Amino acid sequence: MDSLTFHLTQRSEEPSEEEEEEGLALTEELRFETLEEGEGSGLQLSYRHGYRRGCLLLSVGGVIIFTAAFLLAFSILTGGFRCSKVGGLGEGDQEGGANTSPEGGGGLYLGELREMMRRFLRDEDIHKTVSRVSAAPHPPGSSEGTLLASEILKSFRQLDMDHTWTESLYATLQFPDRSHRSSLQLLDSAGLVSEPLPLNPLDYCPYSATGNFTGGLVYANYGRPEDFAWLRSVGVSAAGCVVVMRVGGGVSFAEKVWLAQRNGGGGALIYPDPADLPQDPRRLGLNSQTAVSEHVHLGSGDPFTPGFPSLNHTKFPPIPSSGLPLIPALPITAAVAARLLSQLVGRSCPPSWRGRLPYVGCVLGPDFSLGRQVRVSVHGVMRPVLLNNIFSSLEGRVEPDQYIILGAQRDSLGPGAVKSGVGTAILLQMARTFSAMTKTGFSPRRSLLFVSWDAGDFGSVGATEWLEGYLSMLHLKAVAYFSLDQAIMGDDVLSAYTSPLLVDLLDAAIRQVEHPRHVGQSIYSHAEKEGGSWRIMKPLFLNSGAYSFTAFAGVPAMELRFSEERAYPFVNTPLDNVSRLQEVLGGRLGVTGRVLGELVGEMVLRLAHDHILPLHITSYAQAVLQFSAQLNKHSAELQARGVSPQWLFSARGDYSRAAETLQRAIDYSDLHDPTTARFYNTRIMKVESHFLSQYVSTMESPFRHVIHGRGNHTLSALTEHLALLTSDPGRFDENRFRRQLALFTWTLQGAANALKGNVWTIHNTNNYANP
Repeated sequence: MDSLTFHLTQRSEEPSEEEEEEGLALTEELRFETLEEGEGSGLQLSYRHGYRRGCLLLSVGGVIIFTAAFLLAFSILTGGFRCSKVGGLGEGDQEGGANTSPEGGGGLYLGELREMMRRFLRDEDIHKTVSRVSAAPHPPGSSEGTLLASEILKSFRQLDMDHTWTESLYATLQFPDRSHRSSLQLLDSAGLVSEPLPLNPLDYCPYSATGNFTGGLVYANYGRPEDFAWLRSVGVSAAGCVVVMRVGGGVSFAEKVWLAQRNGGGGALIYPDPADLPQDPRRLGLNSQTAVSEHVHLGSGDPFTPGFPSLNHTKFPPIPSSGLPLIPALPITAAVAARLLSQLVGRSCPPSWRGRLPYVGCVLGPDFSLGRQVRVSVHGVMRPVLLNNIFSSLEGRVEPDQYIILGAQRDSLGPGAVKSGVGTAILLQMARTFSAMTKTGFSPRRSLLFVSWDAGDFGSVGATEWLEGYLSMLHLKAVAYFSLDQAIMGDDVLSAYTSPLLVDLLDAAIRQVEHPRHVGQSIYSHAEKEGGSWRIMKPLFLNSGAYSFTAFAGVPAMELRFSEERAYPFVNTPLDNVSRLQEVLGGRLGVTGRVLGELVGEMVLRLAHDHILPLHITSYAQAVLQFSAQLNKHSAELQARGVSPQWLFSARGDYSRAAETLQRAIDYSDLHDPTTARFYNTRIMKVESHFLSQYVSTMESPFRHVIHGRGNHTLSALTEHLALLTSDPGRFDENRFRRQLALFTWTLQGAANALKGNVWTIHNTNNYANP
């Protein structure tokens, strides 16, 4: 039966010759039986006076036999498609082959598992959990944080999971110095304090440099690379000045401060502008006296153990991360920003830089009226804090050493309804759901791992330290990671920050799940009406809880988020509580949480159920192809400098062919054979890690992924450098570009070689032929 199911699902569009012959034989057999019935009936009718009773019995028997044969054929032909017909919203599944068979789910088809999951999710309401988690601030190491950790551990243990445990470690975190408060002051022309500006002592940027800086003030919009480039183009220098920047613009606080420092700034101030985060007193939003806090370490994990785990500080002396800022940084309110910016004199800023601070003209600086200056003083203390990551798992039945991981940040410097409450609630919701499913027939093929991370507000410290400690193992065992952090900021627009390997999996899932606000429409159909489902997919970003898994560890990762067109303004503030979140959602937190859980669960089910992992292994070829097109545009200029992009083109072609060959081999293999499935799954799981550059140090460049990482070895750095050929030829460094191109090309060629499998299948064109 399994073999028949496989052939029907894999080759339903073009049947083989054997299948055609079998089908014709079945048709002829049925036709023969029908004719026999007809002939028999006719014979009996011609002698109806003598054989009426026999005719009746023969006719009834013929009908029964025909009906039974028809039902048997129908059940066989439709059984293989069973899971693709259940639970959809009209768009249809993209599931095929052996992956739809019941073997991976303990005798249940995927459609049955989907309905089971929905039934258990329907009983869940995350409002209670979000309320409990966000009842008070619960930073790492605090009594509130420790109590919450023990409650989550208890919840996991009550679920009758296969394994539940904690892992503890010490990490260096920064907190405000209670004995010396940070300050912000305006000084007069004589250097005396003319006006102290109000700061909330609890508002700070973790991992800011400590110390004082005094100077002028430059407004740099969002603090993006293009913003600083524009300042340079008009002759405004940030050197020797405090740089003030707006929250947002797709740039994290860490990136803003790093760019300010790189451009010569001596300090950084970051404020929420009403143009980006609503502050209208007549509507739900921030008030002008609220600042937004965020860490400023350009990296993740403990910044004093970059690239290796923070196991024991007594054995490993601290090594400061290169991502730690060298300048002081402070979060300030919109009211304080307005007070500073209103006193600037100098060149006016472009219209696109104008915010909505009341009574403030948009001026770049760097000078104040009346010869004033601004002084920034930051005081913080570093201390080791005991962190606790909490794990619970359901062991897989067939491939238990392959892990599908779901995780969420538990801590928060503020109440953290969105920052930590939502993710924790959905994590527990998913653990309860899958635990209940195992008691009613579900047996996952692969293991499910649920994790509550500590110290997420300091840059995914708990998660990154775990990755660093188990890096060698995870390359071989981690299938995918789903971050549940900040998953609900609204209920309208879905965003998926993801590795390209998971795009097809997501596309299939959004076709199955109903939109939380638009009843009767799947997420996919609603997105298509709004401009295309492709808008949902976005690249991973530095502050994402999923980023380190892909950029550092080479594990395909995704972070999902429902939001509104109007930004949720309370994240990283003392106002991020459950009542405000419910007000934004119109009381629909439970509904939205169930939909988000169903969406994640749909993808987890596929990964836990399918014989072959449904990862899109050819996806990275497209990203490199786009860069190849850019190289082609500059080919003449590169050739004039003696730089040939041919090696990169060749490596891209090798990778594309290797990925396509592997995919074809999978499509035409007997995936019900455990050895075959294991062989291909092992190769599929390694694809992401093949893009981790072997040519850079994890201590100096921990984000080694050439597509998603950071550093000179990445495709983005190569693209930016290439753009200088036309935008600023004088800054183009030929030797540096050659090195960047070589590092990227070697990594891509290595990925292609790994996909090909055996060394005798790799044909190196540089080999010399035998004489």
